[in-house]
Amino acid sequence: MSLFEGLSAFPITPADASGRVDVEALGRILLRIRDAKADSIGLLGSTGGYAFLTAEERIRAVDAAINAVGGDIPVIVGVGAIRTSDAQTLAKAARIAGADGLLLAPVSYAPLTEDEVYEHFAAVADAGQLPLCIYNNPGTTKFVFTNSLIAKLSKVANIAAVKMPLPAEDDFAGELAYLRGHTSPTFRIGYSGDSGAAPSLLAGGDAWFSVVGGLLPAQALALTRAAQSGDRVRTGEIDGAFQPLWTLFREFGSFRVMYTIADVLGLCRVDPPRPVLPIPEAARGRVAVAVNELQQRVPG
Repeated sequence: MSLFEGLSAFPITPADASGRVDVEALGRILLRIRDAKADSIGLLGSTGGYAFLTAEERIRAVDAAINAVGGDIPVIVGVGAIRTSDAQTLAKAARIAGADGLLLAPVSYAPLTEDEVYEHFAAVADAGQLPLCIYNNPGTTKFVFTNSLIAKLSKVANIAAVKMPLPAEDDFAGELAYLRGHTSPTFRIGYSGDSGAAPSLLAGGDAWFSVVGGLLPAQALALTRAAQSGDRVRTGEIDGAFQPLWTLFREFGSFRVMYTIADVLGLCRVDPPRPVLPIPEAARGRVAVAVNELQQRVPG
């Protein structure tokens, strides 16, 4: 099985108001993912708030993760940074710490051209010397990968997969067909955007890069396995149980809601990094109800 297949669970990175990572709380969350038998951990993704952490805290989080679960479950580390040299340093540090793979987004203040993104990814992939996944996240980076650029990058040494946003008009089949027709058979194509997990996996996507899997890995894995087996009825039932959370994600943003879920589960009580604010107090009860009902309908 490829590193970039199945359920990749993306946890929050608990930290105090100054950005100091709470390694004990992070360890609790990662052990929960390991024990649920997810296929990998996506550490320091967007849900992990990597952009809000200093390089030193990011490296500290990687060290803590490898100490907690390294060797038990593959750990994919986000290494996005504005400067190519900084991303290279983070990639090297992740490899030295014992990470299994890398995730890279084209983070930038100035809008980037396709040539600039290509050179950036080639340089970081070479520095990291680990399997690297392209992080296509235009909602955050404002850079839209064309299918032709993904195909070109797939031929670069060490670039092994892409993490895609949900396609226009939910055309998973068409997008997968194009990309698979222009990349090697070993190149993996997965999707983020939790509300589209079921259709993306049923269409043949290789991976679900899951926000909710970072805190509710057993339920996310049940959805993943049902879809991978082609059981459309069971997939629909589990996806239906997730719908209240998908609604909250759309209303408040999954990043904010995840911090409330962590509190509801008793894993940690921390706020999102400022300037991001917690969800309104009046909505916290809705999160608790959604989580509790999900756990009842899809036991861990």
